[in-house]
Amino acid sequence: MTKLPARSSLTATVLWTGALAIVMTGVVSGLWAALLGANLATSPAVPWAAGVMALVIWALWSYLGGRFAPRTTQAARRTLLRGEPLPVPVTAWAIGAGVLWVVALAGFWTVLHRLTATHGNPGPDLSKLPPATVIVSFAMAAISGGVSEEAGFRGYFQGALERRGLGPLAILVTALVMAPIHALTQGFVWPTLLFYLLVDSMLGALAFVTGSIRPGVVVHTTGLFVFFTLVWPNDAHRTLIWADGADIGFWLSLAQTLGFAALGGLAFVQLMRLTGRREAA
Repeated sequence: MTKLPARSSLTATVLWTGALAIVMTGVVSGLWAALLGANLATSPAVPWAAGVMALVIWALWSYLGGRFAPRTTQAARRTLLRGEPLPVPVTAWAIGAGVLWVVALAGFWTVLHRLTATHGNPGPDLSKLPPATVIVSFAMAAISGGVSEEAGFRGYFQGALERRGLGPLAILVTALVMAPIHALTQGFVWPTLLFYLLVDSMLGALAFVTGSIRPGVVVHTTGLFVFFTLVWPNDAHRTLIWADGADIGFWLSLAQTLGFAALGGLAFVQLMRLTGRREAA
């Protein structure tokens, strides 16, 4: 049985895990940007930056999970990370619910940006780069973002909040702590903040109900890849319905949001039944 920190030390644990999550995600993001920039400047046809970053992510996951730690602290590190594998049915329902919600959130992003005049997230022009480099780079950006944020925020930080006795409230606290980080890169506007509050709450709920961040890593990575490749590149072409009217595309996005959110909710209810967390969540 894993020995958890004494209750008197949990406040300090919450503080340092929160600081670790913020610093770690910033460092990982900055390192990937530097590697990708160097890659595109020297040999854009060979996506070597993705290989280097894959080694960094593996080392980070291993370190946070206690692989390189002294034997006396390995169990505590594993408890903090919450990266243990789950039974196959639990994993399948968790990933299924999360992916359904990713589809719903993709529709929601589109609806928000048809209703409000906010800056989208079109990203850089990659049309002159080899397709293989673009796809590999998007995939590694999604993996590095998914692993670092889930490990830092949903593993170390949210887990510490849950052990402090916050229960489901830990999900909201974690999402609120992450909000300024998203706003720094996406803008301090209410549609963007609302969107990321829903995203982070969804991922936090998966970690809370399953007790593991593994499904969240898959869902988070999938979501980032979908937005990198299918959603954000089209932001520059979205028009406000107040100016051009609500076309069929708007109504389809709204139906996508509501329909897949409902399906995700049903899958999540089944997940809670499997994990025995229905009452707690």
